[in-house]
Amino acid sequence: MKPTLSRSVETDGKTRSKQRLSIDYVGYAMIAPGYLIYFLFIFIPLIVGVYYSFTNYNFYSTPEFIGLQNYARLLQDALFGKAMYNTFIYALFTIVPQLFLGLILAVLLNGKLFGRVFSRASIYIPNVTSMVAVSMIWLWIYDPALGILNRMIKVFGIDPIQWLYNPNTAMMAVVIMSIWKSLGYTMIVYLAGLQSIPSSLYEAAHMDGASKIRQFFSITIPMLKPTTFFILVMSCINSFMVFEQVNIMTAGGPLNSTTTVVHQIYLRGFQDFQMGYASAMAIVLFLITLVITLINFKYGNQGDDLDVD
Repeated sequence: MKPTLSRSVETDGKTRSKQRLSIDYVGYAMIAPGYLIYFLFIFIPLIVGVYYSFTNYNFYSTPEFIGLQNYARLLQDALFGKAMYNTFIYALFTIVPQLFLGLILAVLLNGKLFGRVFSRASIYIPNVTSMVAVSMIWLWIYDPALGILNRMIKVFGIDPIQWLYNPNTAMMAVVIMSIWKSLGYTMIVYLAGLQSIPSSLYEAAHMDGASKIRQFFSITIPMLKPTTFFILVMSCINSFMVFEQVNIMTAGGPLNSTTTVVHQIYLRGFQDFQMGYASAMAIVLFLITLVITLINFKYGNQGDDLDVD
């Protein structure tokens, strides 16, 4: 009997192994398109970009390896330094107000207010609108002669402001437009986070006599930590890739006061045809964004310490 049982167990094991192998093939087949797209459109271009950053590629001639010359040139390029500074300023003054205003709007519109559905939709619509269309609208709003913004401040006796033509106000004007466009996205993500907080926490706090303000700082803010972490990471990545509104509204001016790293990559690559130098800029920007994202993951905590079950 023993050889029979052994053969039976061996047969069952082979059957289970074949079934498991079959299931693995199905799983691999289902995730293959995603990996294939990532490999073709992200990984390979990244490797090619790294290669070009060490060459003098200019579209018309065969790339020649020049070592670290492009990176050494970056260290002496005052315009690249100005673009890097502008990018950090844009990120700082966009992310912080966006997080604060998005949270406030989400808290307000999470309550039982009249017209809250209309308000949510109105605030979110700019986020799904083309950046080109939004930029054209704000060009009219900021117009020194015909813009509605100067007409409004004129009522209070303030002289018209050259919003996009003054180096001191141009970046602020771009930041305000960007916050307005992205605010709906932040609000919606915060709304989802608010609605995932168990109501039992607020009921227990109310029974303990905690005020609404105390509940906000002791329950809402800590429970929204994973949501805030997600928005912060995405906002950092998006802010460092800012380009469309800068190119359309100011073209990097006046006096390069609004030019950003991605705008400089576009100019060097597609106007000056210095693809090798532009690739070096792109690699530096990629590394900076990667480091900031890793720092966020390191110190953001991601709300892993929260457990309400």
